[in-house]
Amino acid sequence: MAISYQTDGIKMPAIKKRETTAWIKQVAATYEKKIGEIAYIFCSDEKILEVNREYLQHDYYTDIITFDYCEGNIISGDIFISLDTVKSNSEQFNTAYDEELHRTIIHGILHLCGIDDKGEGEREIMEAAENKALALKSN
Repeated sequence: MAISYQTDGIKMPAIKKRETTAWIKQVAATYEKKIGEIAYIFCSDEKILEVNREYLQHDYYTDIITFDYCEGNIISGDIFISLDTVKSNSEQFNTAYDEELHRTIIHGILHLCGIDDKGEGEREIMEAAENKALALKSN
């Protein structure tokens, strides 16, 4: 069982893979979940728009798309992250790029752990879960 980090047409972001993987496992464990096969695919806005159109029939840019292949308490999935949008979000929300990237990385895991952010009041729950997860991360 593993977490992999890949890129599609862009440079790999400067993340510490071993520490990030340990952090992801730690966060998943707080939801009593184990890591199955998780693939992060870092990409451009163009690529994530293509994925959004092809698989979700959504015609817009986004920072993250999570494909859920979970079974029981084992979380698995493909997580596409647009580094272009992460960068523009960090500028828009006036946060450090690194923090915004890690928030996005864990956002996908929280989805796989069963936390939604689309319904009434769910965005706040997701944000609180992200903040809690970020607090566990040792830089």
